[in-house]
Amino acid sequence: MEMLSKVGSYAFLAEPFHCDFSHRLFLGHLGNHMLNAADFHSNDRGYGMSYLNPLHRTWVLSRLAIEMNEMPQAYERFTIDTWVDSVMRFFTSRNFRVSVGGTVCGYGKSIWAMIDTDSRQPVDILAVRDGLIKQYIETETACPIDKSSRVKMGEAARQIGSIATNYSDVDINGHVNSVKYIEHVLDLWPLDWYRRHRVKRFEIAYVAESHCGDILNFYREEIAENEYGIKITKSNGNTLEEIEVVRCKVDFEEY
Repeated sequence: MEMLSKVGSYAFLAEPFHCDFSHRLFLGHLGNHMLNAADFHSNDRGYGMSYLNPLHRTWVLSRLAIEMNEMPQAYERFTIDTWVDSVMRFFTSRNFRVSVGGTVCGYGKSIWAMIDTDSRQPVDILAVRDGLIKQYIETETACPIDKSSRVKMGEAARQIGSIATNYSDVDINGHVNSVKYIEHVLDLWPLDWYRRHRVKRFEIAYVAESHCGDILNFYREEIAENEYGIKITKSNGNTLEEIEVVRCKVDFEEY
């Protein structure tokens, strides 16, 4: 197989119906484009979903941090560069750089695992194609944002809402889509809040899977001024038990 560049570069358009009232791209759609770039990059290099799925393997997102100075605006064309900067047996880390017109406007950091689609258990990434992914590790390209932190939730966290999961929440892997959680979390603040604030940094860690029919329960705690911790649990009609599925931290910045 021909070796490609370690950094992949992919062009996207901020479609107007993917933008909010301020004409800026929704963060959830930016996250979705980052995941698309990751998919394109891994497929092109021979260790992506199109190779893995027939082997009953798939990539799943474990952690994602996005930090933006400015969001692409409606009709703007933007570029996402992506590269893998480390790989271990069960996890790999991948970075993103977002640019508009050659100007960098933000970055992302992510952690991925590979799982068996039948058992849902982790599998050895380095066993795929004799560790082909190691040939694409790129450590020279900078991604100057902090890694995801471990969000600590205290006694002050209170439940502020619950929603039912439905058809549109579920993705190709059969569980609630990674980006849907981002959208549901950002919906915890009213529209007027976003008239005065923008998301400076968003961190999300995926703890367990949830599926169609589960109830998602949202707990929020103010950690510092304009900084919030979010815990999402799942429950269903068969039990009162709540199981944590996602933990987030959102840092806002006033306009």
